[in-house]
Amino acid sequence: MANIKSQIKRNETNEAARLKNNAEKSGCRSAVKKVETLAAAGKKAEATEALKIAISELDKLSQSGIISENSASRKKAHLQRVVASVK
Repeated sequence: MANIKSQIKRNETNEAARLKNNAEKSGCRSAVKKVETLAAAGKKAEATEALKIAISELDKLSQSGIISENSASRKKAHLQRVVASVK
């Protein structure tokens, strides 16, 4: 436990940021999972719409620094390949 007042405050803000970041990452993972399940079910139109939402979520996370730009790009490319392979 920190004794310095500024470090105690910093620990509180770090914890708040960690919880916020985890919530945002969880929402993004849900969006990615939705695209993958729709694609696996063969619903191309719905998967394409869900893909737009998932890409938007990934871009938001990478812009705010929660995930890296390369990680977001890799995940977007993977989802685009999955949706494109649906017949």
